[in-house]
Amino acid sequence: MGTPATAEAGGGVARVRVPEKSLRQDLRVVKIVLHRELIRFWRDKMRMISSLVQPVLWLLVMGTGLSNLMAGGGGSSGEVDLKTFIFPGVCAMSVMFTAMFSGGSIVWDREFGFLREMLVAPVSRTAIVVGKCLSGATVATLQGAVIVMLAGLAGVPYDPLLLLELLGLMFLGAFAMTCFGVMMAARIKTMQSFFALLQMAMMPMMFLSGALYPLNGLPTWLSVLTRLNPLTYAVDPLRQAVFAHLDVSEELQKTFNPGVTWNGWLVPVWLELVIVVGMGLGLMAVAIWEFRRGE
Repeated sequence: MGTPATAEAGGGVARVRVPEKSLRQDLRVVKIVLHRELIRFWRDKMRMISSLVQPVLWLLVMGTGLSNLMAGGGGSSGEVDLKTFIFPGVCAMSVMFTAMFSGGSIVWDREFGFLREMLVAPVSRTAIVVGKCLSGATVATLQGAVIVMLAGLAGVPYDPLLLLELLGLMFLGAFAMTCFGVMMAARIKTMQSFFALLQMAMMPMMFLSGALYPLNGLPTWLSVLTRLNPLTYAVDPLRQAVFAHLDVSEELQKTFNPGVTWNGWLVPVWLELVIVVGMGLGLMAVAIWEFRRGE
């Protein structure tokens, strides 16, 4: 991100030439930030492994345990294994944790001074934030791709179109969650405060998203909270995509894949995606505004 310097003829004074702001320059900044984050992710093997442990535990341990509990209690999920039901939720949770934690790199860079070097460089702060959001979403999606590869263990078919659809939906959800993390990190000064606040936000969002239980038949107060939770609209399209490729009865579809309703009206998937993307863009705009007025 350096700027070329040329010596003024006869004056002996170095003149710094700042490149003009342009779309090409902004795209270059986004590329550099994205490349840096991908390198950091690839070199941090412990981070890659540790971020996979929790989703795998949810899928294999909790999914298997609940299936055995229902079978032992005389209940039956019919043609649907509970691991199949929670698989979309686990995919969403895997990218959510990685995406939101990626905002921590901003706090880390602030503590060690690298962020200030980026912000004083003659580049657009908007491009820096966009690069952070896209890099976090990309890293989270790559991490989530490993969970998608475990689809067969959850009874989900390895349909190429389904796998591509899941990865695309996970990227949109990861983008929104990364924007949320970056927005929070824009003003937080220490890693301890960032992770404490992030943990406080993530757990309610996860449990109120319908990732681990159907959204029908809930008490009114819980139903309202799930509809207000933005992560709900990232989980439901994943579940819709999975169940569209399963051969299950209409009754089980209504039980395990009821969709999201507003006062009895079924929210279409396209509107859910608009909500997710709109939320991501809105949070990114707030993060850009924070960076422009801060530091």
